[in-house]
Amino acid sequence: MLELVDLSHTYGSYRAIDRVNLKVAQGEVVCIVGPSGCGKSTLLRSIAGLIKPTGGTVLLDGKPVAGSPENLAVVFQDYSRSLYPWMSALANVGLPLRRRGLDKKRRDAAAMAALEQVGLAGAAAKYPWEMSGGMQQRVSIARALAYQPKLLLMDEPFGSVDAQTREELEDLTLRVCAHHGMTILLITHDVDESVYVGDRVVVLSKAPGTVVGDLPVQLPGPRDQIHTRELEAFVRLRAEVGRLVRGMTPHRNTHGFGVETR
Repeated sequence: MLELVDLSHTYGSYRAIDRVNLKVAQGEVVCIVGPSGCGKSTLLRSIAGLIKPTGGTVLLDGKPVAGSPENLAVVFQDYSRSLYPWMSALANVGLPLRRRGLDKKRRDAAAMAALEQVGLAGAAAKYPWEMSGGMQQRVSIARALAYQPKLLLMDEPFGSVDAQTREELEDLTLRVCAHHGMTILLITHDVDESVYVGDRVVVLSKAPGTVVGDLPVQLPGPRDQIHTRELEAFVRLRAEVGRLVRGMTPHRNTHGFGVETR
């Protein structure tokens, strides 16, 4: 349902990404990792239609992306700038539903249902400044869920919260995907997170970023923060991703997953 064909982008003389090719199937969770400055966020913003790539094509359901697609939502890292401070959690979540043409009663009902999914039904009347960082990011995720997009883009969404909250949000993402069958493209700098959350891990090279690895994740479910991370397959795949991120030659193995280099 998502295809990138030779996607490239430059800022003046600086080339951020170079001929990125990628296909994402309906219902997949694909995590993209790479060294700092490799163009991960540029890639996401190009897919979202927030910037126009200088080369290549983004196809969503076979149609070129021009502007921000109706059936797409984005969760950014900086939750403090993603929510309107003068609006309650319920109002923040329901705001995008105005584009769906829903009246206030239906917007509020859909927003409350989304807040319930992220465990914040009791915080509907709270304002962002009354909530912790983890709660604010849950509101951002709930806003995306209420909109019911076909494709959810997440730009290092857990990078600004503490370690325990990060794990809770990772598990929330897995539950959301299982419940809605939503397609998720998650940008992260955390190798462990990419292996834990993803169905696939796509690795970008240092700038200009291009795909240097596409690794399937074949871990048993449901995933668990303790037991999953103890599995030999998890440890070995994490090491493979780490090698690619550092520009090292990957090892090939026969432990249920392979490394596809491009």
